[in-house]
Amino acid sequence: MTARDDLRLLRRLLTLFAPWWRWMAAGAGVALVALLANIGLLAVSGDFIARMALAGATAAAINYFTPAAMIRGFAIARTGGRYLERLLTHEATFRLLATLRTWFFVRLEPLAPAALQRLRTADLLSRLLADIETLNQVYLRLFVPALVGAAAALLALTAMALSSAAVAASTAALLLLAGVLLPAGLQRRGAGPAARQLELRAQLRVDVADALAGAAELRVYGGEARALQRVHDGSEALLQTQRRLAGLAGLAAGGVGLCANLALWCALLWGLPQVAARQLPPSQLAMLALFALAAFEAVAPLPLALQMLGETLAAARRLFELADAPPPVAEPRAPSPRPADATIAMRGLRMRYADDAPWALDGVDLELEAGARVALVGASGAGKSSVLQVLARFRDYAGSVRVGGHELRDYAGDDARALFAVVSQDDYLFHGSLLDNLLLARPQASEAEVVAACRSAQLHDFIVGLPDGYHSQLGEGGTRLSGGQARRLALARALLKDAPILLLDEPTEGLDATTEHELFAALAQAMRGRTVLLISHRPGALAGLVDRVAVLDAGRIRQLGSPAQLAAQPGPYAELRALFDAR
Repeated sequence: MTARDDLRLLRRLLTLFAPWWRWMAAGAGVALVALLANIGLLAVSGDFIARMALAGATAAAINYFTPAAMIRGFAIARTGGRYLERLLTHEATFRLLATLRTWFFVRLEPLAPAALQRLRTADLLSRLLADIETLNQVYLRLFVPALVGAAAALLALTAMALSSAAVAASTAALLLLAGVLLPAGLQRRGAGPAARQLELRAQLRVDVADALAGAAELRVYGGEARALQRVHDGSEALLQTQRRLAGLAGLAAGGVGLCANLALWCALLWGLPQVAARQLPPSQLAMLALFALAAFEAVAPLPLALQMLGETLAAARRLFELADAPPPVAEPRAPSPRPADATIAMRGLRMRYADDAPWALDGVDLELEAGARVALVGASGAGKSSVLQVLARFRDYAGSVRVGGHELRDYAGDDARALFAVVSQDDYLFHGSLLDNLLLARPQASEAEVVAACRSAQLHDFIVGLPDGYHSQLGEGGTRLSGGQARRLALARALLKDAPILLLDEPTEGLDATTEHELFAALAQAMRGRTVLLISHRPGALAGLVDRVAVLDAGRIRQLGSPAQLAAQPGPYAELRALFDAR
């Protein structure tokens, strides 16, 4: 990445931060006041202490009240300023982080699930949380120190020049070295390790998450040692990178400290001859020396800030890389049409998962009249779930798919999905109560409607038998429910949505025969009055559930008819049924 690219990233970040510029400016302004108060406090204190010492030695009268009042004023301004600085800058930071997270999630949501399948879950979470938190350095660790440091150094040098131009010149040269040249050199040396640290941290999260998620399998197959070694290697690589960055940080602190002490000695070397020649009052020599020393507080954070710039820019690139990814399905510009009915008509439907991938669907022709119940069957990989991906507007398609009398691509994604209630073999159940998970489908649903949906899914009696009823906690992923109970809960959620079209994707996969039979009984009741597309690779259980069966093979419909008709004639359906019966 070039310097121009880095500047473009920073400008883009500041554009995102623009709504909070008042908070940002207020925080920087108060930080400047606190910094100047600290510099002024040290300089005036040096002058005052030196005058008091000289007055004690010579018994001369001095103005005690003015410098004492200035010291008190600077002390109050420094203390109050630092408190307000923490308050304002952290408030601004929290607002910026909230803005970034919302902005990123809004751009992430249209990419799900198709464009996010290449990412690991832990890596995605790392971008959403850790990378965004890293970007607070743009304001708190880069913007504020750079802006405040430059302004404070300029004002301090101006004030110093009023007493001694030579001292101001030597201090300016050392400030340039400590605040510009040293940070620039360290930034070049630290940019690579800082970006590498971000990558290693993200990979370590992925490795740890994988090891924890697959802990049971690792124990069964004896893979714990390999997983532990992978985590150990990642941790060691991260520690080595952090050691290198810590060394650079120590070098930066030492360099700034050296420049500050050199500035103090330069002030003394320039000032002593002037004091001896009676061109400079002795008390001002102490003031100038401490003034030069205190001025370096303005540039002290800059080397570390620029060293961390590499990590900040790497985090920004990771976020923008994902946020700028084109959504897999383009939203229409015109408002969504109103569906006339609950029909589905596919003509020459084609879809594939990548431009260079084979067609998962290669000319599917299928019609579902309003209220029709059609099963789409086929072997694994035939393209059954791909049809649902298209209907849910998760994938774009070629050919024609008309839903409710209108082309599917004319609907906005949310409007298209509002027409369907989906029950799949891997419906996700959130960590929360049963009621929370049900109300995801329709948050405004009444208690009677929730109960009715659960009765239709044959789940109500089980729920009321729990100690907390509908408020019982499910655990992460619904771990406190059996497979059949989880499927019935997903079915109840779909029924509560009350969509005109019901899509069922292998709803009984992985269930035992008894649970499957119970769920099919619940499905038979749930299908009444709805257009239903049931996807399955188990044709033997479809009798009585559907009116027609469409057999999908290699992305095309090979057979279409009632279950009895297809069972009586040779072909893919009879072969699938024979395989199913043999099990």
